[in-house]
Amino acid sequence: MIVITGGHGPDECPDQARTGRARGTPCGTAMGPRARPAYPGRVLSPRQVVDYALQRRALLADVRAGRTGREEVCDAGEYLLRAARYHGTPAGRACPVCRHDGLAQVAWVFGESLRHVSGSARSTADLEQLAAQVADFSVHVVEVCTECRWNHLVRSFVLGTGRPRRGRRSAGG
Repeated sequence: MIVITGGHGPDECPDQARTGRARGTPCGTAMGPRARPAYPGRVLSPRQVVDYALQRRALLADVRAGRTGREEVCDAGEYLLRAARYHGTPAGRACPVCRHDGLAQVAWVFGESLRHVSGSARSTADLEQLAAQVADFSVHVVEVCTECRWNHLVRSFVLGTGRPRRGRRSAGG
């Protein structure tokens, strides 16, 4: 799940000394006349989230047991590798196949309302911008190793305003 938050966690409050808020009390807790939101930054709220962790775990178990060949799972194409290098965010863990640190997560967007943007890799900032402008679109997050070419769908979800975009009015009757 992609969540964009402000600079501090929900259990930390940067203005604790000024407000007199007890330690460990979240910023969103009303403790006086000026209650603050729990997350000061913009939060994307994905819908219809599907996590593929169990499928990933089963596939990796098959690779380790020798039931599935490494060449079958390490087959990322050049377009996906380039997207991982230029648009991907570091996954923060090693590749499950080769143990290299070059594992990245790439977000792909799809949807009719996206027009020419559909089918392209996008950054988290781009996702936030699209979510504020477009009614609904799907996001597929793929993890990719730039070293051994491992790739697997991590999760998919729907973002957007949820409101259909108004069409153009015609002058006719």
